[in-house]
Amino acid sequence: MQAGVSAVNEWRVREFTPGDELAWDRFVRAHHRGSPFHLMAWRRCLQETFGYLPKYLIAERAGAWGAVLPLFECRGWFSGKAWISTPFAVYGGALSVDPDAAATLAADLRRRAAAAEVQFVDLRNGWEDQRLGFTPVDRYVTFTQALQCPDQEQLLAELPKKTRNMVRKALKTPFRAERGGRDWARFAQFHGQTLRRLGTPSFPDHHFRRIVDYFGGEAELFELWHGDQLAAASLNFIYAGSAHIYYAGADPRFNSLAANYAMYNDHLLNAAARGLTEFDFGRCKLGAGTFEFKKHWATQMRALPYEMLLVKRTALPDLTPKNPKFSLAIEIWRRLPLWLTRRLGPVLVKQFP
Repeated sequence: MQAGVSAVNEWRVREFTPGDELAWDRFVRAHHRGSPFHLMAWRRCLQETFGYLPKYLIAERAGAWGAVLPLFECRGWFSGKAWISTPFAVYGGALSVDPDAAATLAADLRRRAAAAEVQFVDLRNGWEDQRLGFTPVDRYVTFTQALQCPDQEQLLAELPKKTRNMVRKALKTPFRAERGGRDWARFAQFHGQTLRRLGTPSFPDHHFRRIVDYFGGEAELFELWHGDQLAAASLNFIYAGSAHIYYAGADPRFNSLAANYAMYNDHLLNAAARGLTEFDFGRCKLGAGTFEFKKHWATQMRALPYEMLLVKRTALPDLTPKNPKFSLAIEIWRRLPLWLTRRLGPVLVKQFP
């Protein structure tokens, strides 16, 4: 009798099935660590654009959910078969409301990964309390700013001197900010130019179309114009009281006018005016060029507690642009014609999820 009761009360892990969509998003939105990259909209974007195989997991007991894990199977030239939570996202990992459910999920994930003979499982946790106990990956940090009232002078007073001076410089130029548009094709072209300068493959145009379509009001295109020329642009997520600048670029021809500073300044003021409580500057790698830029916006830095479960691999993979093995390829990419990088980019970017 007691054994039967115990079995009923155990957490059990199952795969996501059709019909779970609404319950999944309800769980994510109710969880304090949920992110846009945990939602069904992100799953649809990745599955339809890149063809990755979703392996979403749910820890369940007596019909109640205790933990979820968004997970994709990706196959790449450099990574082999890997499970990632989640591709092209800075935040991912498990969401749990019960420590026993999280422990059961971790044990089940280990078993499933071994049976599937993946190279590794990559969990891109946003917070320490998401850890499942695998090998830590200490490469990335993220920067956020708590938003106050939407006042330009107050914001300037809070900024470090160098950033404040650059913002004042930007304010002298009659930039025109537009947000809420739907020209994802123009954004894709502009963003592709930025990635080429960085030596990074560009995304397929329809990746941005699907984000704009599937996220609705939680994804927002922003453009900063100087006359009839696009000086800077971004695609932002608006989620759970936070504005997160995710894909962004600026035309270097407008560097002397501090267009990038104008864009971020506008984002901060606009987010505060809308009653949002946080602005997320996004992830960067320690020592990267964007690290110093994000650090000097009166931000708070938080280490991202990523972790990996090594299955067939014995050492942590490094598929980031900072890996010296990719240095020559990056330099070559920067010198290729834009049209060629736009053609090859969608094929290559899929290899680096």
